[in-house]
Amino acid sequence: MKPFPIITLLPLAACQAAPAPKPAIGMPNPASAYCVEQGGRLEIRNSTSGDSGYCHLPDGRVVEEWAFFRSQPGQ
Repeated sequence: MKPFPIITLLPLAACQAAPAPKPAIGMPNPASAYCVEQGGRLEIRNSTSGDSGYCHLPDGRVVEEWAFFRSQPGQ
């Protein structure tokens, strides 16, 4: 086999497109994850207007998960 065909085809191998990143399926809700990281227990409450997550904190407080998440510095 002559080196000419190999040398001419090598640059084409470098032109392959990178695989597309896979979407993050099942990615956790950041507010829910933060609640659990802080030692809380998550509760989902169903109402006629929709579902809401509440965080039961170790100190006894119960707060809406997104309000708790946003109230922390750097969040």
